[in-house]
Amino acid sequence: MMRRREFITLLGSAAAWPLATRAQQGGRMRRIGFLSGTPGDDPQSQARNAAFLQGLGELGWKVGRNLQIDYRWDAARIRGHVAELLALAPEVILAAGSSAVVQLHAATRTVPIVFVQVTDPVGSGFVPALARPGGNITGFTLFEFGISAKWIELLKEVAPRVTRVAVLLDSTAPTGFGQLGAILSVAPSLGVQISPINIRDRTEIEAAVMAFARGSSDGLIALPGPLTLTYREEIIALAARQKLPAVYPYRYQVTGGGLICYGPDELEHYRQAAGYVDRILKGEKVGDLPVQAATKYELVINLKTAKALGLDVPASVLARADEVIE
Repeated sequence: MMRRREFITLLGSAAAWPLATRAQQGGRMRRIGFLSGTPGDDPQSQARNAAFLQGLGELGWKVGRNLQIDYRWDAARIRGHVAELLALAPEVILAAGSSAVVQLHAATRTVPIVFVQVTDPVGSGFVPALARPGGNITGFTLFEFGISAKWIELLKEVAPRVTRVAVLLDSTAPTGFGQLGAILSVAPSLGVQISPINIRDRTEIEAAVMAFARGSSDGLIALPGPLTLTYREEIIALAARQKLPAVYPYRYQVTGGGLICYGPDELEHYRQAAGYVDRILKGEKVGDLPVQAATKYELVINLKTAKALGLDVPASVLARADEVIE
Protein backbone atom coordinates (compact mmCIF):
# COMPACT_ATOMS: atom_id res chain seq x y z
CA MET A 1 0.00 0.00 0.00
CA MET A 2 1.27 3.47 -0.89
CA ARG A 3 1.86 5.59 2.19
CA ARG A 4 0.10 8.94 2.47
CA ARG A 5 3.39 10.91 2.40
CA GLU A 6 4.56 9.05 -0.73
CA PHE A 7 1.22 9.74 -2.44
CA ILE A 8 1.38 13.47 -1.65
CA THR A 9 4.98 13.64 -2.94
CA LEU A 10 4.02 11.87 -6.17
CA LEU A 11 0.98 14.10 -6.64
CA GLY A 12 3.08 17.21 -6.11
CA SER A 13 5.65 16.09 -8.65
CA ALA A 14 2.99 15.45 -11.27
CA ALA A 15 1.44 18.86 -10.67
CA ALA A 16 4.83 20.47 -11.30
CA TRP A 17 5.01 19.16 -14.86
CA PRO A 18 4.07 21.81 -17.45
CA LEU A 19 0.52 21.08 -18.50
CA ALA A 20 1.28 21.43 -22.19
CA THR A 21 4.27 19.07 -21.89
CA ARG A 22 2.20 16.39 -20.15
CA ALA A 23 -0.44 16.70 -22.85
CA GLN A 24 2.13 15.97 -25.55
CA GLN A 25 4.05 13.17 -23.83
CA GLY A 26 3.50 9.83 -25.45
CA GLY A 27 1.92 11.47 -28.50
CA ARG A 28 3.03 11.08 -32.09
CA MET A 29 5.46 13.39 -33.83
CA ARG A 30 3.54 16.24 -35.46
CA ARG A 31 4.66 17.89 -38.69
CA ILE A 32 4.31 21.50 -39.76
CA GLY A 33 5.74 23.66 -42.55
CA PHE A 34 7.35 27.11 -42.45
CA LEU A 35 7.37 29.12 -45.69
CA SER A 36 9.02 32.55 -45.95
CA GLY A 37 10.01 34.86 -48.77
CA THR A 38 13.11 36.09 -46.88
CA PRO A 39 16.54 34.40 -46.79
CA GLY A 40 16.90 31.90 -43.97
CA ASP A 41 20.37 33.12 -42.99
CA ASP A 42 19.26 36.73 -42.50
CA PRO A 43 19.50 37.74 -38.80
CA GLN A 44 15.95 39.11 -38.82
CA SER A 45 14.62 35.89 -40.37
CA GLN A 46 16.37 34.00 -37.59
CA ALA A 47 14.88 36.33 -34.97
CA ARG A 48 11.39 35.73 -36.38
CA ASN A 49 11.90 31.98 -36.32
CA ALA A 50 13.24 32.17 -32.77
CA ALA A 51 10.12 34.04 -31.66
CA PHE A 52 7.95 31.38 -33.31
CA LEU A 53 9.89 28.56 -31.63
CA GLN A 54 9.68 30.39 -28.30
CA GLY A 55 5.91 30.56 -28.61
CA LEU A 56 5.72 26.88 -29.50
CA GLY A 57 8.02 25.95 -26.62
CA GLU A 58 5.84 27.77 -24.10
CA LEU A 59 2.97 25.58 -25.29
CA GLY A 60 4.90 22.32 -24.88
CA TRP A 61 6.11 21.81 -28.44
CA LYS A 62 9.76 20.99 -29.02
CA VAL A 63 11.43 20.22 -32.32
CA GLY A 64 12.80 16.69 -32.33
CA ARG A 65 10.64 15.54 -29.42
CA ASN A 66 7.06 15.99 -30.52
CA LEU A 67 7.36 18.35 -33.49
CA GLN A 68 9.05 18.42 -36.89
CA ILE A 69 9.29 21.66 -38.88
CA ASP A 70 10.10 21.70 -42.60
CA TYR A 71 11.56 25.09 -43.56
CA ARG A 72 11.56 26.72 -46.97
CA TRP A 73 13.02 30.22 -47.53
CA ASP A 74 13.56 32.71 -50.40
CA ALA A 75 11.00 34.62 -52.47
CA ALA A 76 12.59 33.63 -55.79
CA ARG A 77 11.70 29.98 -55.21
CA ILE A 78 8.32 30.34 -53.50
CA ARG A 79 6.30 28.38 -56.06
CA GLY A 80 8.64 25.39 -55.97
CA HIS A 81 8.81 25.53 -52.20
CA VAL A 82 5.01 25.32 -51.98
CA ALA A 83 4.96 22.11 -54.01
CA GLU A 84 7.74 20.63 -51.87
CA LEU A 85 6.02 21.48 -48.59
CA LEU A 86 2.63 20.13 -49.67
CA ALA A 87 4.26 16.88 -50.79
CA LEU A 88 5.50 16.44 -47.20
CA ALA A 89 1.87 16.46 -45.93
CA PRO A 90 2.21 18.99 -43.08
CA GLU A 91 -0.70 19.39 -40.66
CA VAL A 92 -0.39 23.18 -40.79
CA ILE A 93 1.89 25.70 -42.54
CA LEU A 94 3.12 29.02 -41.17
CA ALA A 95 3.31 31.41 -44.15
CA ALA A 96 5.39 34.56 -43.74
CA GLY A 97 4.49 37.29 -46.20
CA SER A 98 1.82 37.85 -48.84
CA SER A 99 3.88 36.25 -51.63
CA ALA A 100 3.96 33.00 -49.67
CA VAL A 101 0.22 33.09 -48.98
CA VAL A 102 -0.62 33.85 -52.62
CA GLN A 103 1.10 30.67 -53.77
CA LEU A 104 -0.28 28.51 -50.96
CA HIS A 105 -3.80 29.83 -51.51
CA ALA A 106 -3.58 28.87 -55.18
CA ALA A 107 -2.20 25.41 -54.38
CA THR A 108 -4.42 24.14 -51.55
CA ARG A 109 -7.81 24.80 -49.98
CA THR A 110 -7.47 22.01 -47.39
CA VAL A 111 -4.11 22.33 -45.59
CA PRO A 112 -4.44 24.82 -42.70
CA ILE A 113 -2.38 27.98 -43.19
CA VAL A 114 -1.48 30.52 -40.51
CA PHE A 115 -0.02 33.72 -41.95
CA VAL A 116 2.12 36.55 -40.58
CA GLN A 117 3.62 39.63 -42.30
CA VAL A 118 0.46 40.16 -44.39
CA THR A 119 -1.40 43.37 -45.22
CA ASP A 120 -5.07 43.43 -46.29
CA PRO A 121 -5.90 39.68 -46.28
CA VAL A 122 -9.53 40.41 -47.26
CA GLY A 123 -8.64 42.62 -50.22
CA SER A 124 -6.02 40.07 -51.29
CA GLY A 125 -8.69 37.38 -51.37
CA PHE A 126 -7.12 35.20 -48.68
CA VAL A 127 -10.13 35.38 -46.34
CA PRO A 128 -13.71 36.62 -46.84
CA ALA A 129 -13.85 38.25 -43.40
CA LEU A 130 -11.46 38.90 -40.53
CA ALA A 131 -13.78 37.80 -37.73
CA ARG A 132 -14.60 34.43 -39.26
CA PRO A 133 -12.27 33.42 -42.11
CA GLY A 134 -14.20 30.24 -42.76
CA GLY A 135 -11.69 28.52 -45.05
CA ASN A 136 -8.23 27.05 -44.52
CA ILE A 137 -6.42 30.36 -43.93
CA THR A 138 -6.14 32.70 -40.93
CA GLY A 139 -3.41 34.64 -39.20
CA PHE A 140 -2.06 38.00 -38.13
CA THR A 141 -2.08 41.14 -40.23
CA LEU A 142 0.55 43.81 -39.56
CA PHE A 143 -0.52 46.95 -41.37
CA GLU A 144 -3.71 48.76 -42.22
CA PHE A 145 -3.26 50.73 -45.43
CA GLY A 146 -3.91 53.90 -43.45
CA ILE A 147 -0.62 53.39 -41.59
CA SER A 148 1.21 54.15 -44.84
CA ALA A 149 -0.18 57.68 -44.73
CA LYS A 150 1.37 58.07 -41.28
CA TRP A 151 4.81 57.37 -42.75
CA ILE A 152 4.76 60.35 -45.07
CA GLU A 153 3.22 62.53 -42.36
CA LEU A 154 6.07 61.58 -40.01
CA LEU A 155 8.65 62.25 -42.70
CA LYS A 156 7.22 65.72 -43.22
CA GLU A 157 7.23 66.37 -39.46
CA VAL A 158 10.89 65.47 -38.94
CA ALA A 159 12.06 66.95 -42.26
CA PRO A 160 9.72 69.84 -43.17
CA ARG A 161 11.87 70.86 -46.17
CA VAL A 162 11.08 67.62 -48.00
CA THR A 163 8.95 68.08 -51.12
CA ARG A 164 9.99 65.02 -53.16
CA VAL A 165 9.79 61.47 -51.79
CA ALA A 166 10.92 58.22 -53.38
CA VAL A 167 8.83 55.21 -52.30
CA LEU A 168 10.60 51.86 -52.55
CA LEU A 169 8.11 49.21 -53.68
CA ASP A 170 9.10 45.57 -53.23
CA SER A 171 8.15 43.78 -56.45
CA THR A 172 7.53 40.55 -54.50
CA ALA A 173 5.04 42.16 -52.06
CA PRO A 174 1.53 42.19 -53.65
CA THR A 175 0.10 44.80 -51.27
CA GLY A 176 2.73 47.44 -51.95
CA PHE A 177 0.53 49.29 -54.42
CA GLY A 178 -2.23 49.60 -51.82
CA GLN A 179 0.27 51.14 -49.40
CA LEU A 180 1.50 53.44 -52.15
CA GLY A 181 -2.10 54.48 -52.80
CA ALA A 182 -2.52 55.56 -49.19
CA ILE A 183 0.64 57.64 -49.43
CA LEU A 184 -0.48 59.24 -52.70
CA SER A 185 -3.83 60.13 -51.14
CA VAL A 186 -2.26 62.48 -48.58
CA ALA A 187 0.89 63.64 -50.42
CA PRO A 188 -0.75 66.66 -52.18
CA SER A 189 -2.05 68.07 -48.90
CA LEU A 190 1.52 67.92 -47.55
CA GLY A 191 3.01 69.53 -50.65
CA VAL A 192 4.96 66.39 -51.54
CA GLN A 193 5.57 64.82 -54.95
CA ILE A 194 5.84 61.01 -54.89
CA SER A 195 8.22 58.97 -57.08
CA PRO A 196 7.48 55.21 -56.86
CA ILE A 197 10.50 52.93 -57.37
CA ASN A 198 9.72 49.27 -58.06
CA ILE A 199 12.72 47.21 -56.94
CA ARG A 200 13.80 43.69 -57.89
CA ASP A 201 17.46 43.47 -56.83
CA ARG A 202 20.33 45.27 -55.11
CA THR A 203 21.72 46.89 -58.26
CA GLU A 204 18.33 48.32 -59.19
CA ILE A 205 17.93 49.88 -55.74
CA GLU A 206 21.22 51.75 -55.90
CA ALA A 207 20.76 52.98 -59.46
CA ALA A 208 17.20 54.18 -58.86
CA VAL A 209 17.87 55.96 -55.56
CA MET A 210 20.96 57.71 -56.93
CA ALA A 211 19.02 58.80 -60.02
CA PHE A 212 16.25 60.18 -57.80
CA ALA A 213 18.31 62.11 -55.26
CA ARG A 214 18.89 65.74 -56.17
CA GLY A 215 19.23 67.72 -52.98
CA SER A 216 17.94 68.80 -49.58
CA SER A 217 14.26 68.63 -50.52
CA ASP A 218 14.32 64.84 -51.11
CA GLY A 219 13.18 62.01 -48.81
CA LEU A 220 12.60 58.26 -48.85
CA ILE A 221 10.00 55.73 -47.66
CA ALA A 222 10.84 52.00 -47.72
CA LEU A 223 7.68 49.90 -47.83
CA PRO A 224 7.70 46.50 -46.10
CA GLY A 225 8.64 43.41 -48.10
CA PRO A 226 11.23 40.64 -48.43
CA LEU A 227 13.53 42.72 -50.63
CA THR A 228 13.54 45.80 -48.41
CA LEU A 229 14.41 43.46 -45.53
CA THR A 230 17.13 41.61 -47.42
CA TYR A 231 18.75 44.80 -48.71
CA ARG A 232 18.06 47.00 -45.69
CA GLU A 233 21.75 47.70 -45.04
CA GLU A 234 22.22 48.90 -48.61
CA ILE A 235 19.08 51.06 -48.44
CA ILE A 236 20.10 52.62 -45.11
CA ALA A 237 23.63 53.28 -46.42
CA LEU A 238 22.25 54.85 -49.62
CA ALA A 239 19.94 57.11 -47.62
CA ALA A 240 22.88 58.23 -45.49
CA ARG A 241 25.17 58.79 -48.45
CA GLN A 242 22.56 60.78 -50.39
CA LYS A 243 21.46 62.68 -47.25
CA LEU A 244 17.88 61.39 -47.58
CA PRO A 245 15.63 61.49 -44.49
CA ALA A 246 13.93 58.07 -44.57
CA VAL A 247 11.01 56.36 -42.87
CA TYR A 248 10.85 52.60 -42.36
CA PRO A 249 8.18 50.18 -41.09
CA TYR A 250 10.26 48.22 -38.55
CA ARG A 251 12.39 48.90 -35.49
CA TYR A 252 15.35 46.80 -36.68
CA GLN A 253 15.79 49.18 -39.63
CA VAL A 254 16.24 52.10 -37.24
CA THR A 255 18.54 50.28 -34.82
CA GLY A 256 20.53 49.48 -37.97
CA GLY A 257 21.02 53.17 -38.74
CA GLY A 258 17.73 54.30 -40.29
CA LEU A 259 16.17 57.59 -39.23
CA ILE A 260 12.66 56.73 -38.05
CA CYS A 261 10.11 53.94 -38.07
CA TYR A 262 6.46 53.52 -37.24
CA GLY A 263 5.16 49.98 -37.13
CA PRO A 264 4.15 46.97 -35.04
CA ASP A 265 6.25 44.47 -33.11
CA GLU A 266 6.48 41.81 -35.81
CA LEU A 267 8.15 39.27 -33.50
CA GLU A 268 5.11 39.30 -31.23
CA HIS A 269 2.99 38.13 -34.17
CA TYR A 270 5.27 35.12 -34.65
CA ARG A 271 4.81 34.21 -31.00
CA GLN A 272 1.05 34.63 -31.38
CA ALA A 273 1.08 32.53 -34.56
CA ALA A 274 2.55 29.69 -32.51
CA GLY A 275 -0.63 29.80 -30.45
CA TYR A 276 -2.78 29.34 -33.55
CA VAL A 277 -0.59 26.46 -34.74
CA ASP A 278 -1.00 24.85 -31.32
CA ARG A 279 -4.78 25.20 -31.41
CA ILE A 280 -4.99 23.73 -34.92
CA LEU A 281 -2.79 20.77 -33.95
CA LYS A 282 -5.13 20.19 -31.02
CA GLY A 283 -8.16 20.01 -33.30
CA GLU A 284 -9.59 23.50 -33.71
CA LYS A 285 -10.76 24.50 -37.17
CA VAL A 286 -8.61 27.12 -38.85
CA GLY A 287 -11.69 28.84 -40.27
CA ASP A 288 -13.00 29.48 -36.75
CA LEU A 289 -9.89 31.39 -35.67
CA PRO A 290 -10.26 35.13 -36.40
CA VAL A 291 -7.62 37.11 -38.24
CA GLN A 292 -5.99 39.41 -35.72
CA ALA A 293 -4.59 42.85 -36.46
CA ALA A 294 -1.75 44.66 -34.73
CA THR A 295 -3.01 46.68 -31.78
CA LYS A 296 0.14 48.68 -30.97
CA TYR A 297 2.50 50.58 -33.23
CA GLU A 298 5.95 51.71 -32.12
CA LEU A 299 7.57 55.01 -33.03
CA VAL A 300 11.38 54.71 -32.91
CA ILE A 301 13.76 57.57 -33.72
CA ASN A 302 17.53 57.46 -34.27
CA LEU A 303 18.87 60.82 -33.11
CA LYS A 304 22.39 59.97 -34.23
CA THR A 305 21.13 59.60 -37.78
CA ALA A 306 19.04 62.76 -37.46
CA LYS A 307 22.16 64.70 -36.42
CA ALA A 308 24.14 63.33 -39.37
CA LEU A 309 21.35 64.55 -41.68
CA GLY A 310 21.30 67.97 -40.05
CA LEU A 311 17.77 67.46 -38.70
CA ASP A 312 16.42 68.84 -35.45
CA VAL A 313 13.64 66.42 -34.50
CA PRO A 314 10.69 68.39 -33.07
CA ALA A 315 9.96 67.95 -29.37
CA SER A 316 6.38 66.99 -30.26
CA VAL A 317 7.67 63.97 -32.20
CA LEU A 318 10.18 62.99 -29.52
CA ALA A 319 7.42 63.11 -26.92
CA ARG A 320 5.41 60.53 -28.89
CA ALA A 321 8.35 58.19 -29.41
CA ASP A 322 8.37 54.76 -27.80
CA GLU A 323 12.15 54.61 -28.15
CA VAL A 324 14.85 57.16 -28.91
CA ILE A 325 18.28 55.92 -29.99
CA GLU A 326 21.09 58.33 -29.14
